[in-house]
Amino acid sequence: MKSDLKKLTAKEKQFCFFYVNTGNIEESALKAGYGEKSKKYGSKLICRKEINQEIENLYEQKKKNLLYMACSGYERLAFGNIVDAIKLVYSENFNLNEINELDLFNISEIKKLKDGAMEIKFFDRIKALEKLQQMNFSSQKQALTFYDAIEKGTTVFNGSCEE
Repeated sequence: MKSDLKKLTAKEKQFCFFYVNTGNIEESALKAGYGEKSKKYGSKLICRKEINQEIENLYEQKKKNLLYMACSGYERLAFGNIVDAIKLVYSENFNLNEINELDLFNISEIKKLKDGAMEIKFFDRIKALEKLQQMNFSSQKQALTFYDAIEKGTTVFNGSCEE
């Protein structure tokens, strides 16, 4: 079936990329460079099989990437190092560049108290481990249900594909 589909131009591929990220036909066509007639071109593009196939492929890749990013984030929360947070508490003279170099990913809240002391709260490692377990033991289809809902919400097209 792929051999029946027309090869996409660079501009058409850009349209697909922007559509996956915005869910808006006109905005995607405009960003892809279709100019003043972006609504007209976008409506025509979204009706083509090869465009829809490319959008579907990009959505699938995006879902995999989002799942990987979520898993990596939970791993950092569950197993991350707190040494930089301790450095922050015990250091008196950090400049902005030094603070930017610290890994403070595991911190959920920092408070400077009236007496000059600092209070740091960390994300819950047990909850992060539980989320990792849920992600690993549930099927990928269940883990991606949220992303599937987003995809369905952005692919709704109220126009007509009649020629």
